[in-house]
Amino acid sequence: MTTIKDAWVIVRSDFRADKLKLLRALIFAILFTGYMSIFSEMIIGDVLESGDGKILADFLLLSMTPMLGFTFSRRTMKYLSEDSYTRMLAYMRSLPVPAAVVLCKRKLHTVFAFTLNGVLYFGLIYAMSGQLRSELSVPAYLAFALTWVGSALVMTGLYIFIELMVSGKTYCWLLLLIMLLCLGVALLVGEAGGNLFLYSVRYAKEWGFASPLMWATLLLGTVSVQLFSKWTIYRLKSRDLV
Repeated sequence: MTTIKDAWVIVRSDFRADKLKLLRALIFAILFTGYMSIFSEMIIGDVLESGDGKILADFLLLSMTPMLGFTFSRRTMKYLSEDSYTRMLAYMRSLPVPAAVVLCKRKLHTVFAFTLNGVLYFGLIYAMSGQLRSELSVPAYLAFALTWVGSALVMTGLYIFIELMVSGKTYCWLLLLIMLLCLGVALLVGEAGGNLFLYSVRYAKEWGFASPLMWATLLLGTVSVQLFSKWTIYRLKSRDLV
């Protein structure tokens, strides 16, 4: 509990020190998720209406939903040119702030980001997509959204690990590799005659909040974040920040 309180104090002080930080995060979130929700709705609409674009829909959801866990701040945008995450860690270590508090701070940002970006992204898709509204009631759609949030959480722990453990350039290359892996998974599922998007729609429609797929992804996501968190804390203690 002490770790959470300390992390919350740091997060709160960050926003108080720069009150425009929250406003910038909101603006970036609205612009980014707004654009991606429009694009996603077009792809999802094609899949539901004509069956076209199934692989693209899977790739989009696999690669996009983990990004909902990012807060769109200056640090996020400048990670490549300024290695901003490494500089932040070096500053925290100089205070000194324990590695567990640094990680907890990042996880609090993730909760905030998933809440804000998730509501915007999935809310806008549902508002724009007549096909989805005809397929899924509001409770069923919430189950669908939570299924993909759970799927995103499976990757979130890994994203946090590489964010805090490598340089900006390495981080960029690893993000590209993860995108390629997401494309590979979408292609393999498509070649096997399946579609992750349609599976999630079907389970949400038939089961609602009792969907075993939703609970399985949420459970796996939670376990993944916790396991990667323990590994990250262990490695952070010995990371060279020079």
